[in-house]
Amino acid sequence: MRLLNTIALLPLLALLTASPLCAEVTFGSSGGESEPFRRQAWRVPAPDTDLAAHALLFRPPGPGPFRLAVIAHASTQSALRRAQMPQPEYRPLAAYLVARGFAVLVPERPGHGATGGRYVEDQGGCDEADYVRSGRATADAISLALGFLRKQDFIRKDAAIVIGHSAGGWGALALANADPKAISAITVFAPGRGSHANDEPNRICAPHALLAAAAEFGKAARIPVTWIVAANDSYFAPAFSQKLADAFRGSGGNADLRFLPAVGSEGHWMIETEAGVKAAGSALERALNPAKPVATKKP
Repeated sequence: MRLLNTIALLPLLALLTASPLCAEVTFGSSGGESEPFRRQAWRVPAPDTDLAAHALLFRPPGPGPFRLAVIAHASTQSALRRAQMPQPEYRPLAAYLVARGFAVLVPERPGHGATGGRYVEDQGGCDEADYVRSGRATADAISLALGFLRKQDFIRKDAAIVIGHSAGGWGALALANADPKAISAITVFAPGRGSHANDEPNRICAPHALLAAAAEFGKAARIPVTWIVAANDSYFAPAFSQKLADAFRGSGGNADLRFLPAVGSEGHWMIETEAGVKAAGSALERALNPAKPVATKKP
């Protein structure tokens, strides 16, 4: 019965993930502001030029210009789960950042939810996963959204920050080779790809390839990274996250790895909760200030 239900959903899934063929692509705000935090729907550029990615923008009172924070969401290899994903908000984190004077953009990347379109960051099969390619594709999507917002009058042209979660964090690591004048700091929460292979906790597809990809990203990294992992993360557990961070740092990357106590029932989703943002507070404060360099030594 479950197989039949999945087959029945395939035509709907194709519609949800297809790019519009005739609609004119426009970017910018697509509605009025609302509470909380001047919440507003936006459309931003995507790697596929015929697609506008859905996004949410939060900002403080006043005209700005504000420093920009871009939050890159998690993902999944399941096409059905991606199509059903709600618009990411990360509202507790957005509230934290707005209170510190940031405008916060949360873009939905192609292949997810209402944005639909081609899933450009597909890692491929489990045994032959291409984590470098998928990470760079995610980085491209983040960069396009960030670049578009930097052109707005209410956004500062310098000192933006990127905060990535899981696959979004993996893309943020790939983006660490960007201009440090444009992006002052990157914070990643349990970054990686290929976790929960076959829906099994603490199982990662081709872990050796993931470690090699982290080293590849570290070679060209120019932006300091704050790397945060909860003790009860079953996607990228502290022991494996230590290896990933060591690979990134060993080839030249600048990363401050912070382990936090257990948060909730599954630490991988800590950044979506008020408790998780509070637990990460001290690490976040350091990352928000570009004048304070991030240490490279191990915790």
